[in-house]
Amino acid sequence: MGMVKAESEKPRFDLIELLFFAYRDFTSDPDILLDKIGYGRAHHRILHFVHRNPGLRVSDLLNILGITKQSLGRVLKQLVDDGYITQEPGQLDRRERLLYTTDKGNGLCTGLSKLQTQRINETIALMPEGSDETIKQFLYLMINEDQRNLVAKMIASSTAGEN
Repeated sequence: MGMVKAESEKPRFDLIELLFFAYRDFTSDPDILLDKIGYGRAHHRILHFVHRNPGLRVSDLLNILGITKQSLGRVLKQLVDDGYITQEPGQLDRRERLLYTTDKGNGLCTGLSKLQTQRINETIALMPEGSDETIKQFLYLMINEDQRNLVAKMIASSTAGEN
């Protein structure tokens, strides 16, 4: 038994490094496009989640991204000032800010998503049939257990209108 425990505590540098390099390359395609307009990954993440969840509250965006209001403020302001996102007051609570992507924001987000989808599809095509379900399960289980259901619900509600 001691051998199994010692083995499981050994750092998984192989997978750690594969995750680092996969993420580097997965984000490199959109990074090039974003850099041309003076944006970075923070802009991309905000734009992505607002695009996927029209009417998203600023407070919910903060929770999704796991950042502070101060961290969000500058980047969101830039996206609004540049015409990619609009903010509207909530219908029930006028102090609430609801976020929507504009046509310009939708276009940028779609372009960025196409780049990442191309990389994903090319990679899955190199894998055995049905591997995408195993990949989804692995990624889902990498999410903190207390957040998995929330993430699954968010993804399901975001994809409901796509069919």
